[in-house]
Amino acid sequence: MNMTAKKGIVYVVDDDEAVRDSLQWLLEGKDYRVRCFESAEAFLARYDPREVACLIADIRMHGMTGLELQDKLIERHSPLPIVFITGHGDVPMAVDTMKKGALDFIQKPFDESALVSVVERMLEHARTAFTDQQQAATREALLAKLTGRESQVLERIVAGRLNKQIADDLGISIKTVEAHRANIMEKMGANTVADLLKVALGSAHNATA
Repeated sequence: MNMTAKKGIVYVVDDDEAVRDSLQWLLEGKDYRVRCFESAEAFLARYDPREVACLIADIRMHGMTGLELQDKLIERHSPLPIVFITGHGDVPMAVDTMKKGALDFIQKPFDESALVSVVERMLEHARTAFTDQQQAATREALLAKLTGRESQVLERIVAGRLNKQIADDLGISIKTVEAHRANIMEKMGANTVADLLKVALGSAHNATA
């Protein structure tokens, strides 16, 4: 994979062609992959949430506004980091977008170094979110291999219950608990109880995050 691909994608959504061209020229000059869209609707039709990416969007556009685009992405539970381009009078509106989860806003005319700094921060955020999602998906796949009884045993191992206590809880023998533990360790790819807890607790954290 080349360095440009590793950086991730910068989506630019603005109904002003001059702004799109300017941002594309600037960011591609810094080795970012840039995809431009003239409307929020066009962007939503092409957006792939599986990509490591960030979004630069104008807060005021014809058709769907940047604010409405943000609401649509929130509805989709999208992890996409957003920064808004704003005019001077839009600052109070931009503050509201940050309360909804936007990472930042940049006022026109924007400073080149400030813009690149924000983009890099957003892509770092996106890379972390992508890694977390991948790890959560791996954990879910491992947990899906467990039988119902094995899941019950795992739940009690995580709670710190001893084999005898688990046997009493579930009305089974200690030998059966030991057999379930061995199966759980194998299915989860864990060599130690500490490894097992990392997988199980990681999954619980992501489910509640």
